[in-house]
Amino acid sequence: MQYACADWFVYIFQEIEFLTSSIGQLKVVQTKYVEAKDSLNVLNKNNKGDKYVLVLNIIFSKMYVPGTLNDVEHVLVDVGTGYYVEKNVEDSKSFFKRKIDFLTKQIEKIQPALQEKHAMKQGKPTEVLFVYISSHFNKNNHSQGFCHGKT
Repeated sequence: MQYACADWFVYIFQEIEFLTSSIGQLKVVQTKYVEAKDSLNVLNKNNKGDKYVLVLNIIFSKMYVPGTLNDVEHVLVDVGTGYYVEKNVEDSKSFFKRKIDFLTKQIEKIQPALQEKHAMKQGKPTEVLFVYISSHFNKNNHSQGFCHGKT
């Protein structure tokens, strides 16, 4: 099946939207891991016994609870799907660093595809587009231009 120009550009715009959204979501999660890792820096032996107001995030609303910091060497880490693991502070920092690095790599993998789609949208077809068009015409033995409509 051959796509008309309008269909092709709608497809490109949808892919750009999807890839942009994916990168945005990855960056949001990455920021949360960075904040969690940074929050561990306030834990030290001088803080033991200090009174704090704990912020509990409970499904889109926050609850503030007074508390005392008794253990500055261990924290509970949310490892996903509602599971928490007790880790020491250094292991927790390492865990968050691995997550941050993983997300950075995923973002770096998606960005070239997004740049390629932007180039296609701006009328600068890449080799991939030329190969797609060529293979499409060769399969269907069409002599008309790509944008002449569906056949």
